[in-house]
Amino acid sequence: MEKGLLLTGEPMGLLIAKQEGALETVKDYSLDVAGAEFNVATGIARLGHKATYLTKLGNDPFGKLIENAIKQNGIDNSQVRYSDTERTGFMLKGKVSNGDPQIFYFRSGSAASTLSESDVESVDFSKFSNLHLTGIMAAVSESTLKAVYKLIELGRKAGLYISFDPNLRPQLWKSKEIMVRTLNDIASKVDMVLPGEGEGDILCGSSDPKKINEFYLNNGASCVITKCGPKGAFCSTRDGDIKVAGFIIDKVVDTVGAGDGFAAGVLSAHMEGLPLEKAVERGCAIGAIQCTFRGDNEGLPTPEELEKFIASHKRCVF
Repeated sequence: MEKGLLLTGEPMGLLIAKQEGALETVKDYSLDVAGAEFNVATGIARLGHKATYLTKLGNDPFGKLIENAIKQNGIDNSQVRYSDTERTGFMLKGKVSNGDPQIFYFRSGSAASTLSESDVESVDFSKFSNLHLTGIMAAVSESTLKAVYKLIELGRKAGLYISFDPNLRPQLWKSKEIMVRTLNDIASKVDMVLPGEGEGDILCGSSDPKKINEFYLNNGASCVITKCGPKGAFCSTRDGDIKVAGFIIDKVVDTVGAGDGFAAGVLSAHMEGLPLEKAVERGCAIGAIQCTFRGDNEGLPTPEELEKFIASHKRCVF
């Protein structure tokens, strides 16, 4: 029986603007659920694998919305905790025809921000094979940062394979220097690092994927996969480098969630024991699919949908 993947993060209520323009001018919004780790968990579950979400929710409408979404997407909620005193965070997301949408958070002092080392210590790590972390939970509060380090410590003792997506949120950090130092320290303690070219420029001082990968291999990781946008991804291990071309799509609707889809693809394939190149191909495919949908996780495919997309779409030149 598959043990599955453990994730931690802050899922939030998501209000998506129905009209373009500054958020303060928008009159109508649609309601959904956001959160990088929630997106990854959803992607993993839709591909038929077990994903368990460690988080805290408030006993409020957004908390109930997220609880229902977790159940509906087949994500294991056995590690979800609830608070009667703190509220569930939420965010606003703009609508755009080009570029990245405007984002505004309401998450300070949220229930998820109180996740602590004691919450982590109550987890039975023997039930999992993989642990996935992002730089977001490390930035939410001092308490969640300690929880992240405790997850790494106990996950490592239990023999879990640990992956890390920096997923930069500069607005959540006290300074750029603290962000860079902390995220690179976390990256030094995991097996797989999943940066993007732009993140590498900030965290490593270079947007060259080969240099980014060398930085994190020298920092302690055994596998580094740098996302290179629509071109594909550049992968490095101790055995050498691999370039994996991305997929060509007709139109980009929204890039939010593409990196999370990429992570879900790579990690699900890793859990299946597929070769690295096949794992990254799957990641590129799911990232491309997600770019054709407005919601942060709406496009995450089933195995059948994924297979059909890979078979019917041409590859980029990389």
